[in-house]
Amino acid sequence: MSTEFSRRAWMSLLAKAPAEAVARLWATLDVAPEFQWLRPPEIGAAMVRGRQGGNGAPFNLGEMTVTRCALQLAGGAVGHGYVQGRDKDKARIAALVDALMQGDMAGQVRDVVLEPLAREMQAAKAARAAKAAATKVDFFTMVRGEDR
Repeated sequence: MSTEFSRRAWMSLLAKAPAEAVARLWATLDVAPEFQWLRPPEIGAAMVRGRQGGNGAPFNLGEMTVTRCALQLAGGAVGHGYVQGRDKDKARIAALVDALMQGDMAGQVRDVVLEPLAREMQAAKAARAAKAAATKVDFFTMVRGEDR
């Protein structure tokens, strides 16, 4: 499976994936690139906005905790990591993956980290959908005499 990942797609995938899966797949890559922090991991909050029905006027739903960081590899590539929650290690790994995907290691990172992660996320989504489908109830109405 050779999926093309845009930067937007891999950043989204890394942000949404469970931290354990990201760390496990990163460890299988077996690479420790040299980098310097441009912005070390920091925890903050972001306002989440919503729209009723998807097209109504936007409103502030509330805040969520996020962790962000930025780093620069020895080769010059800059990587950013933005993840939900308070996980500094996941943000660091996301930033490293982002930076490596911009260089010569992009194919290896895609094959070892991103594609397996995408498959795991898709399998989890399918399992949730199957579990929800199992609870589906079909209602029907019988024709009554006065409806004729």
